[in-house]
Amino acid sequence: MPKEHPYKSFTQLSWDIECLRQNPVLLAKKFPLSTRAARRVFPMRIMRYWFIYHFLRLEHRRHSRPLNICEVGIDVGQMLQFMRSVAATPGVEPVPFSAWTGVDCCIKEDSLAAFGYSKLIQEDIEKSDSWLSGDYDAIILLHVLEHFYSPDAALAKIVPRMKPGGVLIGGFPSVPHFCANYRQRQIRANPNENGHVSAFSPRRVRQIAREQGLELDFLAGAFFLRASGFFLEDHAWWLRFNLVFGALFPAWPGEIYWVMRKPVR
Repeated sequence: MPKEHPYKSFTQLSWDIECLRQNPVLLAKKFPLSTRAARRVFPMRIMRYWFIYHFLRLEHRRHSRPLNICEVGIDVGQMLQFMRSVAATPGVEPVPFSAWTGVDCCIKEDSLAAFGYSKLIQEDIEKSDSWLSGDYDAIILLHVLEHFYSPDAALAKIVPRMKPGGVLIGGFPSVPHFCANYRQRQIRANPNENGHVSAFSPRRVRQIAREQGLELDFLAGAFFLRASGFFLEDHAWWLRFNLVFGALFPAWPGEIYWVMRKPVR
């Protein structure tokens, strides 16, 4: 039986950051970060994986069993690599999972072999739903939806196949709502190396959850400022300040992270 709602107001301010300070992979500079970012104790770039780790940690506590996880858009395996590194960090709570399926439009098997995926599926999820399974506890969409021309249509295929009580978790770049349409037209007219074609705001995330019949359990910004290799990223107080700012002002231009849950009827 699922336990009480795990996402309380400003809950991220109480989350462990030692999985960053003591992380053996980060300390050895073996995680795929820029040289400037890798030399910092709390690189802001790594926060995208930190948020997802804690979302999964709380989901594991909610269900009290190993999770069945599907990650869409795995690139070179950064998310699962981070989860493995957390499990190897002394004193940090690991997240047990029974399976971790990776889905991507281009599977880079040589880069992914070391991380231990249960299954790898090569599919374009904008065009196909054959990868979907009704038994995933969590589907990760981390920095994926901004690459889709029709993210709402992709989600409309995913949500009906989700198990009741299952979650979509993820994040992406965000702008204030009044800028979102302009930003989307701009990036579609002038593509850049990031491949972003859709723009999001906190209001759009709330709208998506409402339209898809999902409960929005969590939504927050990640930072006030992310400057690769910024010297203040060596200090825990700077990380905490950014988390407070992101919680108070999620519409600030930057990144937002969220959890959407399919209700149990």
